[in-house]
Amino acid sequence: MRPSGMLRKHRMYRGLFDRGIWFFSIYQEIELESVAVNVTIQDFVADVESKLFFRNKQQVSEEIMFVFPVDPDTVVHTFYATMGDTRIEAMLWDKEEAQKLHKATSGMENLRYLQDQPDIWGPVFACFLGTLPPNRDVAINLCYIQELPLHTDGAALFCWSRDLFPRHMCFNWQISEDEILEKLHFRICLQAACGVSHVDINSSHTPLQYTAPDQTSAEVSLKSTPWHFDDLQLLVYYKGPHNLSAVVESRDPKAAPGSLLGDPVVMVTLKPSIPEVVPSTGQLGEFLFLIDCSLFQDAQNTLLFLLKSLPVGCYFNIYSFGATFKAFYPQSVEYTQESMDNAVRRLSSICPDLGGCDLLGLLKSIYSTPLLHEHPRQLFIFIQRKISSEEEAIMAEVHRYRDDQRCFCFPVNSCDSFNLCQAISLETKGECVCIHSKLDMTSEAVKCLKQALKPLASEISLHWDLPPGLEVTMIRKAPESIFQGHQSIIYAQIHGQAKDPETDVAAVTLKYLVGSQSFDYTLRFSLFPSADDRLPVHRMAMMHLLWKLSRDGTNRSEKDIWQNAVTFSLSLGVQSPFTSSIAVRMELMDSWHHDSLPLDSPMLLPPSHNLVPCQLLWCGFRPVWFNSTKFWMVQKFQFCLEMLHPKASDAVVLTKLSSPRKEQESPPEELVMEEPPPFHTSWDWKISPLSTRLCDFSSLRAVVALQKANGSWDLTSALTSALGLSKAEVKGQRPSKHVKPTAWATVLALVWLHRYKWRVSWSELLEAKSCRWIRDQTEIHLDECLEAANSLLGCLVEPISFRM
Repeated sequence: MRPSGMLRKHRMYRGLFDRGIWFFSIYQEIELESVAVNVTIQDFVADVESKLFFRNKQQVSEEIMFVFPVDPDTVVHTFYATMGDTRIEAMLWDKEEAQKLHKATSGMENLRYLQDQPDIWGPVFACFLGTLPPNRDVAINLCYIQELPLHTDGAALFCWSRDLFPRHMCFNWQISEDEILEKLHFRICLQAACGVSHVDINSSHTPLQYTAPDQTSAEVSLKSTPWHFDDLQLLVYYKGPHNLSAVVESRDPKAAPGSLLGDPVVMVTLKPSIPEVVPSTGQLGEFLFLIDCSLFQDAQNTLLFLLKSLPVGCYFNIYSFGATFKAFYPQSVEYTQESMDNAVRRLSSICPDLGGCDLLGLLKSIYSTPLLHEHPRQLFIFIQRKISSEEEAIMAEVHRYRDDQRCFCFPVNSCDSFNLCQAISLETKGECVCIHSKLDMTSEAVKCLKQALKPLASEISLHWDLPPGLEVTMIRKAPESIFQGHQSIIYAQIHGQAKDPETDVAAVTLKYLVGSQSFDYTLRFSLFPSADDRLPVHRMAMMHLLWKLSRDGTNRSEKDIWQNAVTFSLSLGVQSPFTSSIAVRMELMDSWHHDSLPLDSPMLLPPSHNLVPCQLLWCGFRPVWFNSTKFWMVQKFQFCLEMLHPKASDAVVLTKLSSPRKEQESPPEELVMEEPPPFHTSWDWKISPLSTRLCDFSSLRAVVALQKANGSWDLTSALTSALGLSKAEVKGQRPSKHVKPTAWATVLALVWLHRYKWRVSWSELLEAKSCRWIRDQTEIHLDECLEAANSLLGCLVEPISFRM
């Protein structure tokens, strides 16, 4: 999620639309009047300073609360609000001390009220600001650091929500440019050692102005709000190679050398170049399928297609979870004919469980098993029931192991756990797809498996070349693997004293494998960049260090480590598991004090009045429709939820595309499968009449169930029956005695599957697997086999269709 914010009205309308969600609101009672934002982007880290001015235009006072979600890639280090002569500022305290202060703070019920709201989900920082009188203003100051995501074309993506722009500017087409510039101050500074190439912004903006002769820094400002009231999207493109980049931040001169603040910190962005190659047999990976027991009757066909589509040589396991959880195997097993047959047989043996939903226990069990070397772990989670009261613990587990896995989640229709699934997918850089039908489930799951089977960078390592006397200590290590289209940001502390003070250049080399092919890239970077007193890189490194200490189980009994963690957290205002927030209300000094004290000097109110409800909370719902949301203002409100169903398919187009199927008589009784597949295919599938005409799904399931792990088929009565052929037809059309029965059966099944390829995309991986098997065979007489199969099945399939 990306930063955003808003002051909410009393009544809000929301709607779910298929897999996306839209939002709109009217009659805003507390209006955003103007914004002043300064963004500094270094490589893939943004340092944001924002000031938002809201005004209550109603004739009644409004109670307001500031709320923003807290995700693991963002550090919010400064927050304060000013209303008249009062300033409310959030501060960090030792966790136990803060908990005592929370008990002594009146008005905490306002935060408990927030936890019950159906419009907010996940960890949020909330601060109750009190009552805003009519026609009065509140100024919100918020500063944060965040790691930016990688856009599909390699750019750094920065977002700012549309709700953080003055609304009257978005809908008033007659507003002058001077009025816009008076209310909108949005300046973006760009810095990159490799040079800034260009930017792409969905809004009117000033030309990109370079501020350094070598084009390593530049500036741009907005001239208007985004078009069509969209979220602001800024894409930053850098020069040079995109595989490796580094940002070194100088030490804090006030800190002691040897400490994190007292040493320089380097941030290295890893973006391995991964060639587009067809996955081959022996594809690396560990694939874990987690099935909600209440879905098992619906998910068996999906699991069949997934199991049959896996490549030989990977590892897999299947888990079912309900009140308890069970695994097909004690640990992941290698994908072979025997293990696949065993798994397929067991699919129909698991009974539905309508009890609880112990996803947390299952994830803990999975994460406790060691990773398989060179086999990146990917989870496919199918869920229908609500996870009651365990969302926070689940997300803590997912966050702890987010660098070791990728999760694809499939919540069913209006599943109460949709938002949890969305969060899990975002956290692990996977994908969340809402399932509306059984056919949807199979199709979407196979699409995600295809994505999961793409080549990846493995055995990643970094090698440093520093001047003598300097060393690096890794704060956040490089992951073992990086998936295609993703990046990873690591942090390291540079300590020691260079023997030659004039040596200011170091180098880092990235090495990795894609399959059996090795790659390495070396980057040289300066050790003495210009200082940044806001220390954005140090703050991000601090956040990762604090989370690491928490994951390692640091507790109060380890006093020195705990105290150091608290000190680190407080020194830079970085929220951590060791600290908690509390807000203090302060009164600004009267005008007669201004001559003797700084303008910003505050004066605390009496102790009984200066504490304000402010806390990091876990709420039950999350506004996932804001892809760019990070913070917003809310008021007490009512809400209305609408479900918008996806549009039906275009029956006319499908009918025109459909080809007539060869009429077949029902196979005689003696040709009923002699070797029935160990898989139950009699489930009640709700298929539209059009889909029924286009494809015989019962036959499709039967053919798929008979495919072997290596992608081939045996020539059996079961297969000929599933293909709608007789034994005599198959035997009579066999090209020659030199063609092996398995090869002939595989070509027949491939041609039969290819006839339905445009109707169901699920068979693509199955076909690719079979094609690889055929290519590995000798003396297969492919042309003869294809000609005979086309004649027998009434098709026109050529070798090019299978990339042969």
